[in-house]
Amino acid sequence: MAELERVRRWAEALIRLHLDPDVWSFGFDHAKRRAGQCNHTAHRITVSRYLAERWEDDDIHQVLLHEIAHAMAGADAAHGPVWLAQARALGYTGGRTHSGPTADEFARWVGRCPAGHEHVRHRKPTRPMSCGRCRRAFSPQHLIVWNHREVTPATRTRAIRPESASA
Repeated sequence: MAELERVRRWAEALIRLHLDPDVWSFGFDHAKRRAGQCNHTAHRITVSRYLAERWEDDDIHQVLLHEIAHAMAGADAAHGPVWLAQARALGYTGGRTHSGPTADEFARWVGRCPAGHEHVRHRKPTRPMSCGRCRRAFSPQHLIVWNHREVTPATRTRAIRPESASA
């Protein structure tokens, strides 16, 4: 698990090395699924505090490289070839998105299909959905029934510090 203060030091060092530290800043955000973000308007790079607490150091370092590459490539580069070349030059080895665990315990909507497969959403689904594990195409026989889940302060505390849940 990455230690947040260490992540901050890495981020600030990368900003000093590759960007103008008088312009760019770093912070943590409360994203539950997105690992990092490069905000070109605010000149700010952020990392999800929830995901940083549960991912390994190497994974978070890759997130930082990903976002630094976005800052260097510019807002119009998106995940195109200019960004990719910049990211590879920094030592980034990942793809456009992460495949690590997300903070699903914060999802306020939990659904189940008739076969019992669980699905989570952070926002209320606005239209009928069917289970993709049961059938790839939409199927009324595999509709997901959604229920609202209350996220308690205790759940938030356990999510921020997962190791304290087992203590």
